[in-house]
Amino acid sequence: MGRFVLLAWLVTVALAYAALGGTFGMLIEGYDRARMAWWPVLATVASGVVAFALTVRWQMRPGGAAGDTPTPSARRRFLVGAATTGAGVMASAAAVVARNFGWFDTSARHIFLVSPPQVAPEYEKAWAGSTVREYRRLGRTDARVSDISLGSGSSTGGRLNVAAARYAIEQGINYFDTAPDYAAEGSEKILGEAMKGHRHQMFLATKFCNPHGHLGPGDSVADYMEAVEASLVRLQTDYVDLIHVHSCDSVARLLDPNVHEAFDRLKEQGKARFLGVSTHTPDLETVATAALDSGRFDVMMLAYHFGAWPKLAEIIDRAAREDVGVVAMKTLRGAKHEGLLWSRDERDTYCQAAFKWVLANPAVSALVISIWDQKQIDEYLYASGARLEARDLAVLERYQELTAGKHCRQHCGACLSSCSEGLPIHDVLRHRMYFEQGAEKEAMRLYAKLERDASVCAGCSAPCAQACPDGIAIPERMAGAHDLLTLG
Repeated sequence: MGRFVLLAWLVTVALAYAALGGTFGMLIEGYDRARMAWWPVLATVASGVVAFALTVRWQMRPGGAAGDTPTPSARRRFLVGAATTGAGVMASAAAVVARNFGWFDTSARHIFLVSPPQVAPEYEKAWAGSTVREYRRLGRTDARVSDISLGSGSSTGGRLNVAAARYAIEQGINYFDTAPDYAAEGSEKILGEAMKGHRHQMFLATKFCNPHGHLGPGDSVADYMEAVEASLVRLQTDYVDLIHVHSCDSVARLLDPNVHEAFDRLKEQGKARFLGVSTHTPDLETVATAALDSGRFDVMMLAYHFGAWPKLAEIIDRAAREDVGVVAMKTLRGAKHEGLLWSRDERDTYCQAAFKWVLANPAVSALVISIWDQKQIDEYLYASGARLEARDLAVLERYQELTAGKHCRQHCGACLSSCSEGLPIHDVLRHRMYFEQGAEKEAMRLYAKLERDASVCAGCSAPCAQACPDGIAIPERMAGAHDLLTLG
């Protein structure tokens, strides 16, 4: 009997580490509870109950039944059983803690052993209470928006909370960027709650999509309109200031007649004010140029950061000449500054240096950055209105040196033609990056939506080996991506 008791507790501890530990980590990180599977909790509790029942049964063997005068052997069994139960519970709790704070590998990424990847490891007192110090005109919308604004991207939308969003408003942020597919509606709902009483002072941008993904050619005018109307309900507002064609990677989707008819109707009804496009794909240049040529778009949200390809600056300059607002995203160039071998001062000021570089371009109206914590807001807004200095450039050059061969610029696309299987290499590498930065569930969800995945890379001759202009070892990064991003 004793061996079954031991086995039951060992199973409980294993479940606590492998299953419950992952769920606990997601709760700590702030994932949307509606998106989480709760079977790990039930399985671990059920296993613990079985282990406890077997322990009691073992204690109650003849000579130690309830109501009897305990014999020495029964007393010993009771003490051993109590110790076994206590040790089992403590070991299970320790397993959960170990999963999230101690021993881990790539598939069991820690959550808070260090600061989240976009936050400085050391919080400086000088950052406390930072506010927006500069507002810029957003092209022909004529709105004045905070130079550093709140985003809630797909890999971080589940961490966003009402308190952080309200603090952002208090500190002067007046531009919120969201989408229905960020945290499966969670981002829109949180921002809607946070804006109560403040909607009149906010510039609110969302996307033409639903919680499951983008809309595009083949979707009707009614589909587009219903998607936006559903966003209005979640956002608790009668209108949005800006609607983007979301993460656009083709001119066909950009210029789909149905999206434009839907927007015109929504504008007539007072439900939408301005039309935009967001793009960070290998076809960024083509899409952005087509958007400007069409004359239909009031705002473009583009991937823009230190080291971005030169033609992007030309596109941004043209947008400024044509009075199209430009909002920058992906400004931290992968946010890989945690763990790099550089000084604390360089590491702690990287985000601010990156923001100052982007905002040094007067044609950029604002940048959006995913925010989910008050300390982040303090750190980020410390760069608001600040000017780029030589030491900032030194930090950015150092970052570029240290991340050479590691950061995939998803809007580059130089590698795509080298793949005989037609894989979206940039997307696979982006989802792997999300996974390695702690957003495992979101990375796996996005990877599962790809039409073609990296499972074919195992037996490939790797024609992509020398295809990256930034020196990324594509075969090595792709080889383990499928196993990493696929549920076993």
